[in-house]
Amino acid sequence: MTELAKTPEPGSEEAIRAYKTILSHVIDQRPSGMRQRLADALGKHRSFVTQISSPTYSIPIPSKHLPAIFSVCHFSQAERDQFLAAYHLAHPGKISVAAGMRKTRHVSVIVPDFGDDKQNAALDRAINDFIQKITSITGRSGG
Repeated sequence: MTELAKTPEPGSEEAIRAYKTILSHVIDQRPSGMRQRLADALGKHRSFVTQISSPTYSIPIPSKHLPAIFSVCHFSQAERDQFLAAYHLAHPGKISVAAGMRKTRHVSVIVPDFGDDKQNAALDRAINDFIQKITSITGRSGG
């Protein structure tokens, strides 16, 4: 059996690269601008999205970001299942968080365009923060 045919060791950098490869592929299959939309939804800079979505970086994806990633990137059920299996292998202790995530749905909101990228991004972050705070009231947030 070759080295390539082996399943990555649980908790290893190879296991992290496996789920990041899935995320990178999903993002690459979506319309342009997906990384920026994901950065806005997470309240982070685009460089953070590059680090968590690129298999070349060993930085793991925090489990609290998974619901937003699945929602913004419009993961199919098959993609979500494949990602979660790989995520579980990379982070065996986090499966309860990932398995207990609620199904999400996409809601569109029409807001004014302020004509300023910084103001628009601030509004997007405020809306996402508000939604996360509201949904955390149930005590079942992904975080």
